[in-house]
Amino acid sequence: MSALLPFVGRRIEKPWGYELIWAEQPRYVGKILHIRRECQLSYQFHRLKDETIYVLDGVLELEVADGDGPRRCLRLGPGQSFHVPPGLRHRLTAVETCTVLEASTAELDDIVRLEDRYGRIHQRDRT
Repeated sequence: MSALLPFVGRRIEKPWGYELIWAEQPRYVGKILHIRRECQLSYQFHRLKDETIYVLDGVLELEVADGDGPRRCLRLGPGQSFHVPPGLRHRLTAVETCTVLEASTAELDDIVRLEDRYGRIHQRDRT
């Protein structure tokens, strides 16, 4: 039997703040996203990745659309969550500095960027 070792998470700096990957297994990933006020993630979708977000603190604007359909904006605050299935176009924007928990399947590099204020369109990096 192999020795059990604690997982050491990793912090990844982003132009909008940072993400902390605190769990990474073959079937799931747990992240904490820290999004600075008025910053936003890419308008994007995932081909396979299935995720759910939970706002721990702050206020978040979530923009979503099915395919090329009309975009809807939802405002999420502490204690609210939203399921983002594969194919759903979405973008997170911090109205206030936010801490967001994300639970997802393990496809970390599955990202199709459609718009990005930081010039990262068409890159395949981690959100």
